[in-house]
Amino acid sequence: MSSDSYEIQSLLYEYAFHLDSGDLQEMANMFAHAKFVAGDGSGVEISGVENILKLYKEHTRIYSDDGTPHTQHVTTNAIVKVEPDGVHAECKSYAIVFQSADDFPIQPIIGVQYFDKFEKADGVWRFSERKIVSRLFGDLSKHLLKSI
Repeated sequence: MSSDSYEIQSLLYEYAFHLDSGDLQEMANMFAHAKFVAGDGSGVEISGVENILKLYKEHTRIYSDDGTPHTQHVTTNAIVKVEPDGVHAECKSYAIVFQSADDFPIQPIIGVQYFDKFEKADGVWRFSERKIVSRLFGDLSKHLLKSI
């Protein structure tokens, strides 16, 4: 695996780590130069750290006992394609989100596909676009504040 592929995959895992840790600000900061594209085909796009942070705060339940959403994202099957110019790349991957809370035993709550675009600026890879397509749905009642 090339160092570019490794660095891009690390961004996927860093996103999940920040989200599962309840650090929505750091998660949103990762998208300072990116846009989110709605995975439902509506054409809706969201960009800007504050707008992405607002979206996650409005939808993600954060538990007061530890400041996290009580989730763990398992991101897998990352297929990275770096463009010949060496400064643009795309990646598609899967994630299964597990959750456990009071009176809610550990279980998978959603399966998603990520379609990401990246750019390299000053020698560092960063997100330029993320599309999340939700495919499999479990019980999201303990995770979401608003339905998706």
